[in-house]
Amino acid sequence: MSSPETEPEPDSGVAAKADATGLVDALPAVAPQLRALRRRASLTLEAAARSAGLSPAHLSRLETGQRQPSLPMLLALARIYGTTVSELLGETVADRDAVVRAADMEPTAAGGWTYWQAGASGRGMQALRVHVPYGSQGDIVRVHPGEEWLHVLKGRLRLRLGDATHRLAPGDSAHFDSLTPHRIAALDQDGVELLFVHTLLQSPTATLCLGPTPGETP
Repeated sequence: MSSPETEPEPDSGVAAKADATGLVDALPAVAPQLRALRRRASLTLEAAARSAGLSPAHLSRLETGQRQPSLPMLLALARIYGTTVSELLGETVADRDAVVRAADMEPTAAGGWTYWQAGASGRGMQALRVHVPYGSQGDIVRVHPGEEWLHVLKGRLRLRLGDATHRLAPGDSAHFDSLTPHRIAALDQDGVELLFVHTLLQSPTATLCLGPTPGETP
């Protein structure tokens, strides 16, 4: 699994796939928003890039629209800038709606996972429906401020919290402090489907770590 820093440049096939998920269409809005929100947070390009695990050159390319941000990158930058992914995408408060219809839940692919927005945009929590394929991102350790709640809809899930490993079946839930290093992996060949809710803390120092922790063996 590539880290955000070493993500390969998308070829035409990948770009076409990303366009189907709406990420490419969002680039014109995302690029200036990334720059404006970084400046609003009073962060230099170097400081923001370091917090996100990127090089300044990589973040600069994101801010000028030369690179396509993945969903994990947007989540990380939103936390660092003390905002939400919705604001990074240029959505306004007027776009909020209390009800999210199934027909309006467009899938977004990132890092092998598929996400559907299951909550209203611009809120203090983000609700997602997620499909985790078998063998995808199982070695990625996440650590960030806030809380997470997940509920298994279909399939079986392996959740590692710190040194403890838990196996969750359909109907099982987990609610934990996101500062606890955690990993998520599907136990079945068909993958696992779950509901996922996490807080988006309004803190410019908040960070999201994607990738194995230094010196740790997955």
